[in-house]
Amino acid sequence: MTIGIVMLVHNTLDRAEQVARHWTAAGCPVVMHVDMNVPKKTFAAFQKSCSDNSLIVFCKRHRCEWGAWGLVAASQSASELMLQNFPDVRHVYLASGSCLPLRPVQELIDYLAARPRTDFIESATTADVPWTVGGLDHERFTLRFPFSWKKRRFLFDRYVDLQRRLRIKRKIPTGLIPHMGSQWWCLTRQTLSAILQDPERETYDRYFKRVWIPDESYFQTLARQYSSNIESRSLTLSKFDFQGKPHIFYDDHLQLLRRSDCFVARKIWPKANRLYQAFLTDQAGAMKKTEPNPGKIDRIFAKAVERRTRGRDGLYMQSRFPRHGNENGLTSNPYSIFQGFTELFEDFEPWLAKATGARVHGHLFGPERVEFSGGQTLINGALSDSAKKRDYDPQSFLTSLIWNTRGERQCFQFGPADTQDINWLSARDPNAQISVIAGAWAVPLFKSNRDFADIRKEAALLQKIESDHLEILRSVWTKARVRIWKMAEFVEAPMEPIQTIVDEIGPTIPRRLSEAPTMVDLTGFGQFLQNLKNQGMHPYLMGDFPVEQAPVNMSRPSRKPYLVR
Repeated sequence: MTIGIVMLVHNTLDRAEQVARHWTAAGCPVVMHVDMNVPKKTFAAFQKSCSDNSLIVFCKRHRCEWGAWGLVAASQSASELMLQNFPDVRHVYLASGSCLPLRPVQELIDYLAARPRTDFIESATTADVPWTVGGLDHERFTLRFPFSWKKRRFLFDRYVDLQRRLRIKRKIPTGLIPHMGSQWWCLTRQTLSAILQDPERETYDRYFKRVWIPDESYFQTLARQYSSNIESRSLTLSKFDFQGKPHIFYDDHLQLLRRSDCFVARKIWPKANRLYQAFLTDQAGAMKKTEPNPGKIDRIFAKAVERRTRGRDGLYMQSRFPRHGNENGLTSNPYSIFQGFTELFEDFEPWLAKATGARVHGHLFGPERVEFSGGQTLINGALSDSAKKRDYDPQSFLTSLIWNTRGERQCFQFGPADTQDINWLSARDPNAQISVIAGAWAVPLFKSNRDFADIRKEAALLQKIESDHLEILRSVWTKARVRIWKMAEFVEAPMEPIQTIVDEIGPTIPRRLSEAPTMVDLTGFGQFLQNLKNQGMHPYLMGDFPVEQAPVNMSRPSRKPYLVR
């Protein structure tokens, strides 16, 4: 008693012969079906090269196309010949010419001998699985599909639409509940012979000839009619990508395949010499005797699919530049934007770098140059301090900076005089921490020695720009961590908001600040704002500053005691 191998061969006939001889060396007969698309001359030469092996036989040929009936017809013809010519076969294993045994054949024989009445075939209803790709689940059993999906796609789609509009539905044969699953099965002789000799086979064949991808539903459905014990899984390792296409295994997948503990794997690249040599010659140490468990490598495939479809957070490549709103993370790491701090505090950048350990830049989007930390002219990723190069694509400049400095927190200053093209990007970015002291842009104007008419004109422009930016930051689309203070309320109690910001940026264990940044002298700032008002420009973003600004933390005068009777 042994197992028989049915091989569906379409190309790479030399590899198919190599694997077939490996099966027969262990006493397993092989029935080959060679696709009718293979030229007669090539087929004749292939048949002749295998003629010295009595355990290799060839069945009637059918033309096989993806998703068409030919694959089922090929499996039927090969299976009938197997059952007829080899009466000692107990299980029939369906494989392809690109399949490769991963474990010694004797282990598979012993495994199936211990389970003489078990059929291994993936079989589930369409309602129970999310496998299907392409929009056709139950409809593949209720509509007709006379046109090839690959070769005549236009007619295929139009005919499906026509049937939907006319509400045409095929009648499923009585007693059948359609099931789906992997094409690669291993059935007992009893179950397979019952399917092939069923009195209603002509009815079933006629029905499934117009089902879409019948090789994934014909045996999967009929096995439910006759099997007494179905293990709804395949003994063949077969992985598919997000488009429903099978993964191809190469030489560098050797250790991955060994970890799967599966008996057979597909699809193997025909030039993967290392795989064929390792698994077809190392009978003693190919795999350890254990239950097949492809789930052990599912995590790797799931990660590969996610990397293929989503990419890496914050990485933009020319080959897969995402559509707007479809990015997998706008940036790769958290970063902080400070607006108004360097204007309000003296030497704020070195103080923040010391307090947090982050890399603190000046105005990266300043009009003159990119103010990298430490006065650098070049930074990671060959990003230069040229404003002209930066302004060619400011958003890409920011995402590149964050990507190139992964593992190090980036902080930089921003203001209404800077390039504003990153406003929406940073606002939509969950990695961004944006802290704004509204109206602090007026402090440098207050300190400047310029004509008041020029100051008033620039103040009006900067206020308009910052007002637009704050509107973006308050938008419902904003996902960044945003904090906005009016300047008047911030200068009254600056330590609490600064402590909160530093705790978010700094080490995991928060600590109280031992020193605070030095605030610039604001004596006369209230009068400066009043002068702007007097000249017709209303500075409203910074809040209500008294004309004579009281010193910060000035003690209040004590009130006279009074007696309550």
